[in-house]
Amino acid sequence: MDNTTKFNKKADAYSSGRPAYSPAFIDELYSKYGLNDKSVIAAIGSGTGILTKQLLEKGSTVYAVEPNGEMRAKAEAALKSFRNFHSVNGTAENTGLKDGSVDFITVAQAFHWFDITLFKKECNRILKPNGKIFLIWNMRDSAAEISVAQSEICKKYCPDFAGFNGGIRNNEDKISAFFDGKFTRTEYDNPLCYDREKFIQRGLSSSYSLNEKDENFDKYLQALNELFDKYSVDGILPVPNKTQVYKN
Repeated sequence: MDNTTKFNKKADAYSSGRPAYSPAFIDELYSKYGLNDKSVIAAIGSGTGILTKQLLEKGSTVYAVEPNGEMRAKAEAALKSFRNFHSVNGTAENTGLKDGSVDFITVAQAFHWFDITLFKKECNRILKPNGKIFLIWNMRDSAAEISVAQSEICKKYCPDFAGFNGGIRNNEDKISAFFDGKFTRTEYDNPLCYDREKFIQRGLSSSYSLNEKDENFDKYLQALNELFDKYSVDGILPVPNKTQVYKN
């Protein structure tokens, strides 16, 4: 399957279930790393616009580059009220943006899908001199009891499951190669609290998740509901999570 189609039929679940990124991280982008309301940002692999919205709320101009039509349409519907929002049908390797047109590049929850050689070339083309690149993930604590239990469910029912967190812990060599070994990594606490609907939608939003037409979908859905029942307290399920950021 083409990477651009891995999230077909998942836009609703993604928009509903995926969390925003650490407010402390967003604040530091603007207080420490030079972003401001005049900044032009390319959000590559922008999905349904979760990070894009947080940047737009700070007043920046954002070109949200997303190849999946369903995900892109969801962002367009959600963010149409922002005058600084520009939706772009493009890929990480071919954004369609002009040479030297952006101050910053953000990649949230998507870098592991890219051809890093071609993406690096594209970054060099569209970034202004001394532009910064931020690779961002929400990372659940894979050792937490709830994460271990959910992992077992995914292993049982989802043939494409290879681990949580986009395999990022196995991809630091790829990140280092992209940044020529010159990068910093920062973590920000971003604990999550799910009600039942958001927890289920988060589970269904993953690239490896089963869809309704898959054979074991009902069993998978039942297992997720039983997991919520076991670990939730008063209708809320806490999940330890951090926003992890790599930058040049």
